[in-house]
Amino acid sequence: MGRLGGHFAQVEPLRQAAKYVLGLMSDLPRKNCWTLAEYAGDATPDRMQRLLERASWDAMAAMGTVRGFVAEHLADDGLAVLVLDESGQEKTGTATCGVKRQYVGCAGKVANAVNFVNATYSTSRGHALVGSRLYIPAEHLADEVARTAMGVGADHEFATKPALGADLLTDALDAGVRVDWCTADAVYGRDRALREECERRDVGYSFGVPCSFRVKLGSGRTVRADAILKMLTARSWQVASCGPGSKGERRYAWAWVATASARHFLLIRRSLTKPTEVAYFYCFVPEQVPATLGVLVAVTGHRWTIEEDHEFGKGQFGFDQSQVRLYTPILRHIVLVMAALATCAVTVAAHRADTQAPPTPTIPTEPPPPDLALIPLTVVEIKKLFNVLTRVCRPIGHHLHWSRWRRRHQARARWYHHRTRLT
Repeated sequence: MGRLGGHFAQVEPLRQAAKYVLGLMSDLPRKNCWTLAEYAGDATPDRMQRLLERASWDAMAAMGTVRGFVAEHLADDGLAVLVLDESGQEKTGTATCGVKRQYVGCAGKVANAVNFVNATYSTSRGHALVGSRLYIPAEHLADEVARTAMGVGADHEFATKPALGADLLTDALDAGVRVDWCTADAVYGRDRALREECERRDVGYSFGVPCSFRVKLGSGRTVRADAILKMLTARSWQVASCGPGSKGERRYAWAWVATASARHFLLIRRSLTKPTEVAYFYCFVPEQVPATLGVLVAVTGHRWTIEEDHEFGKGQFGFDQSQVRLYTPILRHIVLVMAALATCAVTVAAHRADTQAPPTPTIPTEPPPPDLALIPLTVVEIKKLFNVLTRVCRPIGHHLHWSRWRRRHQARARWYHHRTRLT
């Protein structure tokens, strides 16, 4: 919070932001202005609402500070990978900025929702969210009334999800953050502009692509990715791990195919337990980096880290629980969520650097040793320990006050709902 102080015009909003982050790191089942204000000891949610809506502070600059904090503490001598992916939140109404019927991965279907394009900074030391952009549909920006109602400025231009991902990459590079590689799924991999931006900035990539993606081979033929799969023999495949998971190494069969370009490859991943499950990745290797299968597999394996950050962000820090509708409050809530997650992720990395992981079995029948060591601390465990050490018990009068406050405002809301129905 000390690093974020320079982005606030006054000290009072900064103190309120600190209370907000403490609430995000709490065990509250829901994290919105009402619950966070009660947890902080405020008499009403007015200060929390003002922090998100009207207080003078620069959320985009604060996001850059969080990114710098994460990169400073997680960077090492290994791969530095920026992972791009989107995360959605289902909504019931039509007033939230960016809401429309669109595909959301969390629901696995088309639903009324908003979507964010997020970036995770991932190294061997750890990973955390370092950037986010709200996807705003073109029809919202074209409608002046809707755009104004959602708090979006007239200078805000429409950008596709891959274009938003390119903005996140460019912002990180322009800020001096070391990014060696970029990886993402097929939504981003099939976008030529994003691939060209990576190559222009000398950033390697391993992007997922659909089976219909066309690749030019050294012979001059241009074929679909799934057609290349049929050309492979048993000797084309190598079994390798793309990184450790919670239950062991994530091992797959891999094949890589040269293209007409000496620096571009098609990487194919096949499940060992379900051989029909195949995924394709189009890869670019910068000139100064040796082109090896091991490097491409390792980069591709970093994709799972942003999925874990989405899980932590939503399940632990209230990424999708703000209950705000306008553009600026949404962005400010996300920035403070990123700050909370970064705090825990950096603490985990510092602990793991001084902690040896417990041994693993070498044969299926090997029993655990009697003095098996503890696993290293996780983001979730750090958050729990933080709450144990910092929890402040409020007097019963404070909780009774909030009970009355909620019921009074719920009665007013009920009144207006009934009046609307009568109308």
